Amino acid sequence: MARVAVILAAGLGTRMKSALPKAALKLGGRPMLTHLIASCAAVFDRIVVVVGPGMAVLEEIAAPHTVVVQAERLGTAHAALQAAAHFGDGMCAVFYADNPLIKPETIAGVAERLAAGDAGLVLLGMRTTAPNKYGRLVVADGYIQKLVEYADASDEEREIALCNAGAIAAGAADMARWLRAVRPDNAKGEYYLTDVLKIAQSEGVRAAAVEAPYAECLGINAPAELAAAEAALQTRLREAAMADGVAMLAPETVYFSADTVLAPDVTIGPYVVFGPNVRVESGVDIKAFSHLEDCLVQAGAVIGPYARLRPGADIGPGAHVGNFVEIKAATLGAGAKANHLTYIGDAEIGPGTNIGAGTITCNYDGKNKHKTKIGAKVFIGSNTALVAPVSVGDGGFVAAGSTITEDVPAGKRGFGRARQVNK
Repeated sequence: MARVAVILAAGLGTRMKSALPKAALKLGGRPMLTHLIASCAAVFDRIVVVVGPGMAVLEEIAAPHTVVVQAERLGTAHAALQAAAHFGDGMCAVFYADNPLIKPETIAGVAERLAAGDAGLVLLGMRTTAPNKYGRLVVADGYIQKLVEYADASDEEREIALCNAGAIAAGAADMARWLRAVRPDNAKGEYYLTDVLKIAQSEGVRAAAVEAPYAECLGINAPAELAAAEAALQTRLREAAMADGVAMLAPETVYFSADTVLAPDVTIGPYVVFGPNVRVESGVDIKAFSHLEDCLVQAGAVIGPYARLRPGADIGPGAHVGNFVEIKAATLGAGAKANHLTYIGDAEIGPGTNIGAGTITCNYDGKNKHKTKIGAKVFIGSNTALVAPVSVGDGGFVAAGSTITEDVPAGKRGFGRARQVNK
């Protein structure tokens, strides 16, 4: 029997003051919705995402998973009910897209607790010393007695540290029946998912809670909460990197993307930022204030300080990219060096080549991009402009201060500067 996860993502998130739907806003360079889909996909057989009308961006993010549209925003139970045709005949769990940091292990715990069979409904809970206005879960003898909203809670109930984290799981048929039974008997006239608990208990069904760390359950409704979730995610990513053998001199200053891949024995200096799609192999030293995005850094390379690797940069084994060097859509061969004040764009640099300070590959003519090819063991003198398309053959030499507009054959010396005259 299939296990189905339903993710509610129809909220506009007006407090975010963004033109994007809330679930499309990013944490660690990845949309909130993508985080939760990835966690659910590790546990559930099928994922259904509920979006609001006109949310094409969320439909794209959710692909290839099933998407249904909540035409009218009538509440969370109403939103979940829109997916009922896809519940199947196994287990169904409902999650909120604005709780994106729940780990696969926690989600698996919810599924396993329901599968144990002694409870027909499972809620996700969290403990915090500052529970604020979350609903409280009143538990006795291992089962939930009631969920009381903060506004309705007594002073004693408000002291309870176990709070409702939102996610809920049950058998598919039960979930569909209970959702249909929810009524909008509240001040807002909405269908609330939390009412499923009372309906289930009215049938004599026992409910259990699975506890998750508070940092996994952070809800995001405003920019400040998005920042708090980002901080929690960065802490998680740093701890995971160090547990895998990455050395960080000042981990609290390093920022990762959710998909950053680091091998053991990588060293990262202070204030390094990783954009999406970065892979770093073993033995790499990334020095302070460097920025990497959509690039590959191969074993033993040295990056920075103050280096920028832009999309398409491929840094070969043992290569050096020094301070104030920018590389974009270019390969730097094994052992090649570009140590300072250089721009390399749309280029191929051969192994063992030295790029002098102030070198520029002039790749853009105002309309099109062009390529520069530099062979192995080439010496490019300082303050050189290589006007693409142009090439320098293996073992070639370009004099400092040159503007190179024609190919330099292998083993030849290129001079592209005016003769000095003293008067």
